[in-house]
Amino acid sequence: MKKLLAICLVLVLASTLLFAQGGKEEKANEIKVALIVSSTIDDKGWCQAMHDGITEAMAEMPGKIAEYKAVENTQPADTMTAIRTYVNSGFNIIIVHGSQFRAQVEDAAAEFPEVMFAFGTTSDVIAPNVFSYMPQSEETGYLSGIVAGLTTKVNQVALVGPIDGGDAARYNRGFVLGVQASNPKAKIRVTHIGNFNDTVKSGEAAQAFIQGGADVLTGSSQQALGALRAVADYPDKDIWWVGQDIAQIDIPEGYKCIAASAYNYKAVVVGLVEKFEEGKLGGECLPMNFNNGGFIWKWNEAKCADKITPEIRTAVENQIKLFTETPNILSNWASVDYSTL
Repeated sequence: MKKLLAICLVLVLASTLLFAQGGKEEKANEIKVALIVSSTIDDKGWCQAMHDGITEAMAEMPGKIAEYKAVENTQPADTMTAIRTYVNSGFNIIIVHGSQFRAQVEDAAAEFPEVMFAFGTTSDVIAPNVFSYMPQSEETGYLSGIVAGLTTKVNQVALVGPIDGGDAARYNRGFVLGVQASNPKAKIRVTHIGNFNDTVKSGEAAQAFIQGGADVLTGSSQQALGALRAVADYPDKDIWWVGQDIAQIDIPEGYKCIAASAYNYKAVVVGLVEKFEEGKLGGECLPMNFNNGGFIWKWNEAKCADKITPEIRTAVENQIKLFTETPNILSNWASVDYSTL
């Protein structure tokens, strides 16, 4: 009898231990996503787009992502501290959103080879545990250019960009191509303010363009919000904006935004989770385009319906159809030379 009780006790202890180990293993395999951004997750632009993509992915895949946290207003010098804090807290997918963080991502990938990192925008593949992502935003820029070219009454449009690099360079050059295709007579003015976050400087640049005669403007990254605010300073004038983020339609200044595109980062985040579950931590670039659902286009029907003429709507929607059917048809975007405009 004693021997039987001893055997039962051993079996109970063994099953308890196995259960506990199983619980630990399950917890270790939980997917925890961290986001590091240079601005805020409600900036109506670049950083909010990724945050929204993560929350939308969580809604689409309930239970897949056990925890999500974001750290805002991060400078490159602070990035490794944030990464180490997340890794020590068990986060295993860390998205460092901005090409300015490349050096820090390279260092972190080497220090934590068991963690998946993602950053963009770039098409470079930098480590076996890093996924890059590159929006082929010449497509969305081209659509904005069509709208601007067909909307301008004075044949003068303008673009306020951050820097001439990454997806901003693709959007800006796509914009030039779209204007040239829809209205060859239009003068295109371009400036880069030198960073992604300075809304004051972008607003000043936009004011200079407006004072110089431009009547349709666009811009990319979070700094563009300042340029949109400058456009909204002219409620009684025929001066308009085409946005690179749909959130710009819904803010007070959005009454000047005829239409806007957006990056659908949900597709990127879903892809990262699926890759993680497959055991693949990186080593490739994830492109974003209309063909794979990486972009969204939205008309501001509520506030700018009178500006969306049948000609403009048809031209844009036909172009979206082409982009959806055939990716990479704007391979000449890099050939745009601002000095010839």
